[in-house]
Amino acid sequence: MSWLVRVGKGVVISLGFILPGVSGGVLAAILGLYERLLRFLAHLTRDTIKQVLFFLPVGIGGVLGLVLLSGPLEWLLDRWQVIVLWGFAGAIIGSLPALFRESTAKKPRDSADWAWLIGTALVGGVVLYLLPLMNASLPNNFAGFVIAGVLIALGVLVPGLSPSNLLLILGLFTPMLTGFREVNILGVFLPIALGAIAAILIFSRGMESLLDRFPSRVYHFIIGLVIASTVLIVVPTHSEEAIDYTGSTATTIVLAVVVFVAGLALGLWMARLEDKYKVAEVVEETASAIASTSD
Repeated sequence: MSWLVRVGKGVVISLGFILPGVSGGVLAAILGLYERLLRFLAHLTRDTIKQVLFFLPVGIGGVLGLVLLSGPLEWLLDRWQVIVLWGFAGAIIGSLPALFRESTAKKPRDSADWAWLIGTALVGGVVLYLLPLMNASLPNNFAGFVIAGVLIALGVLVPGLSPSNLLLILGLFTPMLTGFREVNILGVFLPIALGAIAAILIFSRGMESLLDRFPSRVYHFIIGLVIASTVLIVVPTHSEEAIDYTGSTATTIVLAVVVFVAGLALGLWMARLEDKYKVAEVVEETASAIASTSD
C-alpha cells in the first residue's frame, strides 16, 4: 500500500470525526485499516518502528483532513446538506460488500452472526435515533475537549459509534469544527489528543481481545452499526444537525440521487482497490518470509 494512498485514507477517516452520523472506526474498517490499527494501539511497544512508519502517513492525512476539510464541510453542510449526506451514504453502502467479505475471512457466517447483525442494526438505530432527546451539554473548555477526545477515540475503537453525534448532543461539535479550522493547538487539538490517548490506553486491548475471540461476531456487530448509522444519516432525527429536507426542490432530489450513485461507485471502487492492496501485501510478506528463511 503506497504512502500516498495511506495519506488519502487518513483524510477519509478524519471525516468520521467531523461528519455527523459517521464513525472513524467504520471508515477504518471499510478501508481495511481497522484490525491492524487496533492491534498497533493495543501493543504500542510491539514492532513500534514498523507500525509507526506504516501509520505515519495515515496520521498526517488525518490531521490534514481535520484542518482542511472542517471549513469546507461546514460550508457544504450549511448550503447543500441533503446532497452531501446522500453522497456520503452512497459511499458507505458501496463499501459494505468489502465488510461482508471480511466478516467471513476466518469462519463461515452462521445464524448467530445474522442475529447479531439484525439485532445490532435495530437496537443501534433506535438508540442513536433517541440520543438527541437527552438533555446534556458540556462546557466549551479544556476539560470539555478532553472528553471530546475520549469520544473520538471510542469512535475509532468501536466501529459504528459516531463521536460527532454525541458531540452534537453535548454542544461541542460546532466549537470543535471551529477549533480545527482555526488550528487551535492548545485549546482544541491538545485536550482532544490527551483524551484520545487516555481512551486508547484503557480500551484498545479489550477490543483486540474481542476481535481475536469472536471475529465473525464483532464484524457482524460492526456491519449492523454501519447500516443503522448510515440510515440515520439520511433520515431526519431530533438532532439540530440532522438532515433537513425542508425547502428541498426536485433539483435537490435529482442531485442527491446522482451524488448517491457517484458515492456508491466510489465505495465499490475503494473496496476493489483495497482487495488489490491486500493481495500485494500478502505476496510481499510471503516473499519476506521466504527471504528470511533462506538467510
